[in-house]
Amino acid sequence: MRVTRSATGRRRSRWLVVPSAVVGAMLATPGLAVAATNLPPDQPSIPELKSSGKDCAAGESRPYVRSAPELTAVLRDPEADDQPGGASKVKGEFEAWWQGSGGAEQRLTYTTVALQQGTSFSWTLPGDIPSDTVISWRVRADDGEAVSPWSSDGAGTVCEFVYDKDAPAQPAVSSGDYPDGDAWTDGVGVHGTFHITSPSEDVEFYRYDFLGGPQLTVQASGPDGAADIDYLPQSSGLHGLTVQAFDRAGNGSTPANYQFRVGSGRAPVARWKLADAAGSRTAVAEAGPVARAGAGAAFGGDAPSGTDVTSSVRLDGTGHGFVTPDAPVVAADGTFSVGAWVRPAAVDGTRTVVSQDTGQGPAFTLGLRQADGKPVWSFGLGGTRLTGGAPEAGKWAYVLGRYDARTGKARLYVDGKAVGDEQAATPVVGDGNFQIGRARGTDGYRDRWQGEIGDVRAYDRVAVPDEIAALAARKAQLLGHWALETAPGGVSAESSGGQPLKLGPGASIFRLDEPCDPLDPDCDPGDWPLADEGHLNLDGVSGHAATEKPVVDTGDSFTMSATVRLADQEPDHPMTALSQGGEHRDAFKVRYAPSTYSWELVMSHADEPGAAETVVARIESPDGGQGAGHRIAVVHDGTANRITLYVDGYAETAGTAEFSDGWTSGGGLQVGRGHTADGWGEYLHGAVDQVRAFSGVLTAAEVSALW
Repeated sequence: MRVTRSATGRRRSRWLVVPSAVVGAMLATPGLAVAATNLPPDQPSIPELKSSGKDCAAGESRPYVRSAPELTAVLRDPEADDQPGGASKVKGEFEAWWQGSGGAEQRLTYTTVALQQGTSFSWTLPGDIPSDTVISWRVRADDGEAVSPWSSDGAGTVCEFVYDKDAPAQPAVSSGDYPDGDAWTDGVGVHGTFHITSPSEDVEFYRYDFLGGPQLTVQASGPDGAADIDYLPQSSGLHGLTVQAFDRAGNGSTPANYQFRVGSGRAPVARWKLADAAGSRTAVAEAGPVARAGAGAAFGGDAPSGTDVTSSVRLDGTGHGFVTPDAPVVAADGTFSVGAWVRPAAVDGTRTVVSQDTGQGPAFTLGLRQADGKPVWSFGLGGTRLTGGAPEAGKWAYVLGRYDARTGKARLYVDGKAVGDEQAATPVVGDGNFQIGRARGTDGYRDRWQGEIGDVRAYDRVAVPDEIAALAARKAQLLGHWALETAPGGVSAESSGGQPLKLGPGASIFRLDEPCDPLDPDCDPGDWPLADEGHLNLDGVSGHAATEKPVVDTGDSFTMSATVRLADQEPDHPMTALSQGGEHRDAFKVRYAPSTYSWELVMSHADEPGAAETVVARIESPDGGQGAGHRIAVVHDGTANRITLYVDGYAETAGTAEFSDGWTSGGGLQVGRGHTADGWGEYLHGAVDQVRAFSGVLTAAEVSALW
């Protein structure tokens, strides 16, 4: 029987044609059988050959290796089909050769031990083989009776590699934008180029990182193997750059360290605080030219609380509602950033905060427009438009658009945060006049702003994220602090003379003029005020305290806090500690739910009878009816549409939630009760002290510091 291989590599059998007389003689001879011929192993497959883990290649594609090379090959034998479990064994025969220094060929050979076919065979060459020399190799399989073709035979190829054990020399770094040394150089938000060179000729790439940043790679290019690195400083101070050169074998040089000093970001090229006196027809410039104001621009408008802005200009949305310096302030086809505090009185149509003229239209616009039937903030540059966020009439926001000419990318920021994705933009030359409150069209100005605008700034550089966040920051402002020490005439004063809390039936101020000794075993901690000299006691039936008007704007960012101690170890009904709402529902309330031994933050979706309520946050923390009570706080970030419940200074995962359906309540602050389906209810039985209200968002650290 003669064995051959099919196109799929499987063996098949063919019978030999033998004369009958010979067959008879063979069968008549004891112990004689028809023997099958032995096939040689398969020719090694090029994709299964590796030089130190790198693919077999020759010529310009040959790999470079930096350690004693290991040659590997997967060898296969078709005879394994006849063996139980395919256990046929073969040996690997390797050959390697190169041109010696005298011109004579040098050759090494190596035969492995027999291993199961189909596995990887290897040969680690001696460490004294020549470096920087092209070394060729091939391999074949030997099953003990026959050998395969060499891997280089026929359609195969010789594998090559170069052994390179020498690392490149240390690279050199230089920069005309940010020279090393003690000089402070401009600055944050301004791109700089760093030039890297190496005296070594075989540098393939450079690996680098700026102090505190990720490790990056740049390819060496050009005849001198140099590379340029772009860097945009995000902060001022001493900066560091570390660079290491690598050759094709992966050998790394000694790192080069380069230090430079970055100055603060350049001040705006133009800035109008727009805090001019009422009736003024010009806007004083902190930088740049004085701007004239149209008859529809009224100075002396409101300002966003918690900022350095003191007032704003209100534009009436007519053709006279504008402010302009009658000059360009930025190169719209270069790097620039523009931003302002704004409060729209109307969010319909397209409305412009700032723009700059060019030809019969604007080079860029920053403002709001409509998308899918809803208003969105917008930054348009050339044919690119970035949108995001949700403008609300009567609500302050900080908007900023920037274009980086080095990267060709534009970005929109709202309230200090990037919205949407950064996008490539192709700007147009905008050498016309800068405009506040309107944009140029083919038939004159249009897309006029209606509402307030304050503190307009324009930069000729990139405004960096930390800087934008600082521009948009609104420090929380204390609106009220009720220490609940006294209540003459049933009224407990606010510390700064604001709205007082009026005590209802079942509410009283507890004071302990002669506190007992805490070391006395008969001293009951429950007889102590929660803080200072007194606290508010509530009977759980009708006891509460309330202001006449709202204290916080529940439709915007706010923070409320108080210390609460329940009177009962096992309360028999839910009890609200703090709430503020309208006629039918609470915009928010914090209550204790005895069924789950937890504090809950509840928000309703509208001030309507039967409106749905959602428990947006819950923190399990049994009160126990004694001790110092719990410190509770609720922080609503209207910009991020997030609300957080803190209990004793901590906000667990269950204490934070997305909530975008906040509404502005018209009712007063309630201490000790909340709305229910049957009217006022969920009366608190216990003590409340140190009630505080803020406009804006307190950080976690600031919440913890309240007590």
